[in-house]
Amino acid sequence: MKLDQAIANAISTATGEPFSPSSSTQAGGGCINNAIILSDKQRSYFVKLNSGNAAEQMFASEAQALRELAEPRAIVVPRPITYGSHGNQAFLVIEHLDLGGRGSKEGYRLMGEQLAALHAAQGKAYGWHSDNFIGSTPQPNAWLSDWAEFFRTHRLEHQLNLAERRGAGSKLIDSGRKLAENLDDLLSNHTPAPSLLHGDLWGGNADFTRSGSPAIYDPATYYGDRETDLAMAELFGGFPASFHEGYESAWPLQSGYTVRRELYQLYHVLNHYNLFGGMYRNQARRQIDSLLAHLGH
Repeated sequence: MKLDQAIANAISTATGEPFSPSSSTQAGGGCINNAIILSDKQRSYFVKLNSGNAAEQMFASEAQALRELAEPRAIVVPRPITYGSHGNQAFLVIEHLDLGGRGSKEGYRLMGEQLAALHAAQGKAYGWHSDNFIGSTPQPNAWLSDWAEFFRTHRLEHQLNLAERRGAGSKLIDSGRKLAENLDDLLSNHTPAPSLLHGDLWGGNADFTRSGSPAIYDPATYYGDRETDLAMAELFGGFPASFHEGYESAWPLQSGYTVRRELYQLYHVLNHYNLFGGMYRNQARRQIDSLLAHLGH
């Protein structure tokens, strides 16, 4: 059986309606996955593809995240249909959103407001129902009641351990661990609510439907400090000032965000080093040094 047919069978089982695709076209899948769009001229599905032992687990956790992000009905999120594997290929089938609408100033302001509404959905602790992935990097999410401890253990130290194995060098690792040891000072008097997060909110994971509705996808979801989503949104650009204005009009940020932003961005820079290497090591070193300087070290 060919892969397309196996996926079509899975869609038929999941939806309870026979699905026989008449076309399969390549779609942009990002840096980690490949993607296709299967269509029978009446219905279309976006299908993410990857191989490897962890691929199906990665897609299972993404489906769980999409379901939970959709629950508050705060912002458009593609509905997961099914996931599975065929041969050495894992697949995730989600709703095919009609994306590509133009993001106006008002549209981005609405996106910011809707992100704030998403963050208003909160959990009882920091973490997630299971470990998941940030890109293709495993992301530990065991529940903790202390935010500084969660970020130290499951975010900063986790990425530093991966970077050490990748050969980042003692200067980065030693200074990074010194930062981790002093994280309580950096996050003193900051006890954020455990907000429902997208988790990987860069410009490539947000768009507008043709009708103009903001939409988000490709999550790395957990419950944590809402500022982490905003920090990521600022790291690689793609979100204009109106997005941030819309967010702050709905839920203003607390003092000290600019320092915490650099800490939260460090997590993603370290992850990019662990995924792609190259210049991200020097960027991470500069950020660590800046944060240590803020602490007076």
